[in-house]
Amino acid sequence: MARKPRSLRRRLLLGILLPVIALVAFNTVTLYQQALAAVSTAYDRTLLASAKSISEQLDVTGVGDAARLRAIVPYSALEIFEADNQSRMFYRVSDEGGRLVSGFEELPFWRGHIPLRPPYAALVDFYDDRFRGRDVRVAVLLQPVASAEGRTMAVIQVAETLELREGLARQVLVETLTGQAGLVLVIAFVVVLVVQRATRPVRQLSAGLGARTEGDLSPIAAPGAPRELLPLVDATNQVMQRLRHQLDHQKRFVRDAAHQLRTPLAVLKVQTQSAMRGDLPADQALAEIDTTVDRATALANQMLSLAKVEQLRQEDAPPRDLSAVLREVALDVSPLIADKDLDFSLATVPGWVRAHDWMLRELSRNLLHNAIRHSPHGAPLALRVEIEDGSVRMTVADAGPGIPDSLRERLFQPFSTGGMPGGSGLGLAICREIVQALGGSIALVNRAEGGLDAVVRLPGIGAPSADSSASAARGTISP
Repeated sequence: MARKPRSLRRRLLLGILLPVIALVAFNTVTLYQQALAAVSTAYDRTLLASAKSISEQLDVTGVGDAARLRAIVPYSALEIFEADNQSRMFYRVSDEGGRLVSGFEELPFWRGHIPLRPPYAALVDFYDDRFRGRDVRVAVLLQPVASAEGRTMAVIQVAETLELREGLARQVLVETLTGQAGLVLVIAFVVVLVVQRATRPVRQLSAGLGARTEGDLSPIAAPGAPRELLPLVDATNQVMQRLRHQLDHQKRFVRDAAHQLRTPLAVLKVQTQSAMRGDLPADQALAEIDTTVDRATALANQMLSLAKVEQLRQEDAPPRDLSAVLREVALDVSPLIADKDLDFSLATVPGWVRAHDWMLRELSRNLLHNAIRHSPHGAPLALRVEIEDGSVRMTVADAGPGIPDSLRERLFQPFSTGGMPGGSGLGLAICREIVQALGGSIALVNRAEGGLDAVVRLPGIGAPSADSSASAARGTISP
């Protein structure tokens, strides 16, 4: 089962919102860590204040080595630092050797060291520990204590359980997530609104195309389309123009075929009925039927050739040497030339054009047939290929009567014979379609001394390499 393609709106929303959500998530974690660090710093400052408060209750007894640290610290000294009934504070006052002076003996003695750059202007250290099965945060203050009798160093440890810290951390987390979630919702709303507005021209264009009637290939009018859609609109209009051209060509072909083939078929029917009644001798009736069939066949072949031009117009053409094709076609029609004893001359130079082999053969064959048909017996007939301003010029010069100026353009229209019997009026129409498909031009020019020149100009190209010539030969369409 084919996978359903994602819509443009969904791609835009995912492409914008996913990076934004990832950035907001990273920002949320960063904000939470910063807020938690700020909370921890504030509570550490409270522990330090508790330790300093205890240090004020210390003195020294004894002199010299007999100096002993003495502490009178009522627990009420810590009550002012207990912010609620959840967290508890414990303390221990020891001398430098770890001997308990006051406080909780089971609180482990500090074995750490003071940081080289303590966070406060005091000999203080902070660490995490466990006490009575609960996680605690401990502040250690090394406080010199002196009196008139002596001096010593006190190690003051103050521990606090983490309930208040954890509760405040959860509160900070909830507030941070709430704020960031609100920010994401606002950004998502704005992004959805902007994407909806940005893709509105695409939806309007799609709705307009979907509402068109069958066969409506008129150009798309999108004056309000954004600049990014204009190449798509232009390309669609070009495709519609090509489709309209093909449909018009098909309709014209069907109409012309129905109109033109009806007459020879009707004549053939009459001739058959007449032969069956015995109105004419059998050989004469068959000869007339044969002539009618030949004309109908020639007409059908020419109409198919006209349709084939349109087919090949849509395909990429290989490079071909027009002179080589003309020599082959001249050889094919040489019996016709010999039958009228024409003085035929061929003067060519290599003329490379980008065209299908069938097109060049059909073009030159039609022009040569017309020239042979209208040339007097024994008259000259010349075929030339020249290079002129980058174009390849082919000239078929006969010694016929020429054509009036009033018929010059009309002869290129389908089924226009110019009052001359024996033709279907499609030869020159096929030539014009081929030349236009190749991007060239064709003209019929009366010579002053008499006769007619059929002049074809095609865009020339440089002679291809041997490899490309071999490839082009393999891709040639035979007539």
